Amino acid sequence: MKRITIINHSDTKGGASVVSYRLMKALCNLGVDARMVVLDKQTANPRVDTVGSRAAVRAAFLAEHADIYLRNGFDRSTLFKISTGRFGVPVDKHPWVLDADAVILNWVNQGMMSLDSVARLCARDIPVAWTMHDMWNMTGVCHHAGTCTRYMAGQHCGNCPLIDGGKRRNDLSSAVENRKKKLYDGPGSRIRFVAVSNWLAGCARRSMLLADSDVSVIPNAFPVDDFAPQPRLSRRELRLPEGRLVVMGAARLDDPIKDLPLAIDTLNRTAEHLPDAVAILFGDIREPALLEGLKMPYRHLGTVADKARLAAIYGHASAVLSTSRYETLPGTLVEGISAGAMAVTTGHGGQADIVTDGVNGFIRDSDPQALSDALVQALENPADRQAQHSSMARKFAAPDVARRYLALLFGEDFLR
Repeated sequence: MKRITIINHSDTKGGASVVSYRLMKALCNLGVDARMVVLDKQTANPRVDTVGSRAAVRAAFLAEHADIYLRNGFDRSTLFKISTGRFGVPVDKHPWVLDADAVILNWVNQGMMSLDSVARLCARDIPVAWTMHDMWNMTGVCHHAGTCTRYMAGQHCGNCPLIDGGKRRNDLSSAVENRKKKLYDGPGSRIRFVAVSNWLAGCARRSMLLADSDVSVIPNAFPVDDFAPQPRLSRRELRLPEGRLVVMGAARLDDPIKDLPLAIDTLNRTAEHLPDAVAILFGDIREPALLEGLKMPYRHLGTVADKARLAAIYGHASAVLSTSRYETLPGTLVEGISAGAMAVTTGHGGQADIVTDGVNGFIRDSDPQALSDALVQALENPADRQAQHSSMARKFAAPDVARRYLALLFGEDFLR
């Protein structure tokens, strides 16, 4: 039986953690001895273990952020948009890592795993895959480059806009980019990089750091069958209003990446055409006053931790809306379509891996009128909910995703 160890910052806290934990379970269901090594353990699963003492973990976290803070002109605004890989705990020495037949790295930032620790891991003669949930592997220090193109081939990171406003000539981003290049050209040259969307893979292949690396596309696994096209709870049980429901959700709705102002503008224009449309919003929001500009009737549910309840909410929706400025592979779209809703989304990221324009949703530019027109069409022409569900099952079923990882690590013959 093959032993595979998945390394991630947490087992269930955060998007990358949830999909990593899901992959571990899918591998186990295929007969693999899969385990997880994390810093922040939230479950009681014996297949998940922590690494490093509390003191060591805290020291690495504080060292990384103090380093960034000092170099950033004592500005905290971008503190968590940057990771350096300069500090971490000795994950490569954990017993489950030492006896593994293969290792899958996931999101190992914020003081979990240093680039030196990754180099020591890669020096062993075992397959190593690194799943990219954002752009950090291909940039100097940022997790999302936004409009910055300095990470691309023919250019170099430096004068990073996230570090002291780009005023420093030889800043931290340049130093970390050079350290990553040394890793990728040396012991890390055999890493199989995995992008969770074709968009992210395209960014990697155009980057200076990963243009010559092995980059595959394997999507995140989603529990599609948990999102039934026929809701298992009634509107009354969920306390949902009548009308045509549009669902929009995020961990934090007013995260700038989600572009809540664009969503509000889109919904307001839609309300002018469809007065019976109602917006159902879920997720944290730090500035509730932003919702005062929303003219469409709405219900803000806060954070919805109960997955069965969330699935039922989607099951009553006609449309799921995403106005993000960029997303690697937006899970809310997969969830909404799996439950039978039509998706309306911007196309800045991996949305095209989920949405087939005009079939199970609409992809539009970040233009409120274009998005509103698509939303009206989605609400006026309800989808075949079972067909919507099936379109996601074909792409994101966990067993298929797990098999693709096994083929990547051990070859196609392993599956025969």
